Amino acid sequence: MNKGIPRAFICCAAAEGFWLSNEDKMTNALHGDAPSAWSRKGFSDRKELAAFAFERTRMPMVVTDANASDHPIVLANKAFLELTGYTAAEVIGRNCRILQGMGTSPIAIASIRSALLEERETTVELLNYRKDGSAFWNRLHISPIHNDDGTLAYFFGSQVDVTEQRRIEALEASEHRLLKEVDHRARNVLAIVESIVRLSNADDPHRYAAAIQQRVEALARVHTLLAESGWNAVSLEEVVRKQVGPFAARRLTIAGPKIMLPAPIVQPLGLVLHELAVNAVRHGSLGARDGRVRIEWTAVPDGDRFALDWIEQGTTNQRFETKNGFGSILIAAMIEKQLRGTLERKWTGNGLELRMAVPIPTGRKLLATKQ
Repeated sequence: MNKGIPRAFICCAAAEGFWLSNEDKMTNALHGDAPSAWSRKGFSDRKELAAFAFERTRMPMVVTDANASDHPIVLANKAFLELTGYTAAEVIGRNCRILQGMGTSPIAIASIRSALLEERETTVELLNYRKDGSAFWNRLHISPIHNDDGTLAYFFGSQVDVTEQRRIEALEASEHRLLKEVDHRARNVLAIVESIVRLSNADDPHRYAAAIQQRVEALARVHTLLAESGWNAVSLEEVVRKQVGPFAARRLTIAGPKIMLPAPIVQPLGLVLHELAVNAVRHGSLGARDGRVRIEWTAVPDGDRFALDWIEQGTTNQRFETKNGFGSILIAAMIEKQLRGTLERKWTGNGLELRMAVPIPTGRKLLATKQ
């Protein structure tokens, strides 16, 4: 009997025809989190009980080897096999990428890749596919597992099928839209959504829908900031962190005075920052482990405009695209057409360097204070 491995798991492994090699055996370098509440008996049997819980819970779960090539699955519970339709032999040793398909959002995949590179927790909703090809919406939560010495050992992943929840929410949202009085601010929002629909592009209908969805969700995040502020001025730093933080997290550096943006600027600027972050993950500095993004801004003395610099740094990756894709076109449209600003950009060995200057609408003043 392997001392560090629960008997329940060994029995399950034997029943499935799997045996542990010397490389697969657990070591004393890995210890689980202590229970939040326990009795003396429960604590003494915690490893066995954890194995029972992992296997018997109705939530699909997997564990991947963070140090092996391509993060292969090393543990999967019954609920995961039932959700996906795969057998144990078909998932062990393979990457969770087997669940992705044509309709899986590249933006969601980029967000997951960024979290893995940074060894941090993340929760992402994305379209996945079962073995039989049927699609389902998966709320995926990923969490790193470290050895006692702090080195990364595994990634834990849990899945929730939220397909039905999304369907109900869509029906409720449709009914709500029919009943709700149109707000006078809707014209500006709809103009931005129209730009999103017009400028988004993909060869596959699922990808096209996913691209629009991700951009509308980015728009919704800044809409929430505006709602929380009573549709008054919103901090530029808040907008930056809300839109770029999910992709960069600890690799984001910001600098600049405290600037309060009037409401008409917040939504298009939020969408621009989202597009820049996505492009950086897919084609620029955030696609590399050592890549970083620095965002700096200044306000002109008379308070009628501000300038913002987006600087990618810390990588020699040369795979980024220098052509104007749909993300770049959308960025230019938002800054130059929607915000009536100016845009300068260049691609260096580190990725994109961009500078935008945005005027304040007539009759409004930029609220800025020194940090």
